[in-house]
Amino acid sequence: MSDYEYQAARSRVQEKKRFYRRLGSFAALSVFFFLLNLFTSAGSWWFMWPILGMGIGITVKYFKLFGFPGVGPVDEDWEDREMDKEIRRLESGRPKEEGLELPDLERPGRKNWDEDELV
Repeated sequence: MSDYEYQAARSRVQEKKRFYRRLGSFAALSVFFFLLNLFTSAGSWWFMWPILGMGIGITVKYFKLFGFPGVGPVDEDWEDREMDKEIRRLESGRPKEEGLELPDLERPGRKNWDEDELV
């Protein structure tokens, strides 16, 4: 492993560590704001607004760090990875869109009812 790869891996681990700390802070502050709102002004529910703001920030950080489910992180190398995948797909001769291959459904030869039973 080169020094560059080691430093990149270390940097990524540090980013994950910061994210988990922020997530813990978000959870603790959410509970704090809820309890503060509950005990000070139970008739007016304002706690959701700071939680919403922090939640948006946490969500953006999550997608930046871990990527979208099924896609992975969208970083500087994302375009290169996608180009490589597209080139491999074109070279293998696969169709443009991969769809589900469903077997033809078998139709039963006999009905499960009699025509006389129908109203």
